[in-house]
Amino acid sequence: MKITLGDVQKLREETGLGVMACRKALDEAKGDAKKARAILAKKGEAVALKKADRKTSQGLIESYLHSSKIGVLIELNCETDFVSKNPEFKEFAHDLAMQIASMDPRDVNELLSQEFIKDPDLTIKDLLHQKIQKIGENIKISRFIRYQLN
Repeated sequence: MKITLGDVQKLREETGLGVMACRKALDEAKGDAKKARAILAKKGEAVALKKADRKTSQGLIESYLHSSKIGVLIELNCETDFVSKNPEFKEFAHDLAMQIASMDPRDVNELLSQEFIKDPDLTIKDLLHQKIQKIGENIKISRFIRYQLN
């Protein structure tokens, strides 16, 4: 099957990864977008494992309020202060806070196993691996707290 620029662009928009990574995944999957996403997810996991031992001493604390009834604080860590100021990193922290407000996980491990509310095809762990692959640094969800009015 011939892979078009449109196929590569669509996969790039879905995953947020680079053009060449998307092209290689589509080539390997012989044009099957679903298989290409799985290939990219597997590669993202491998990248995350390689970076797992890196120290994450920078980051940010994100807050989210939902209808003044539910509040979340989350600490998301990365390796450098530069990345902590990156708009994509900040958006990721915000998305995680919304996830916690919506799905009420008990701890980080439960959060990682949940389906992402914005894309049920991804787990939070898959999304984390995508961000590590794209940003190029180790990222850790350190802790969070969720408050809800009775």
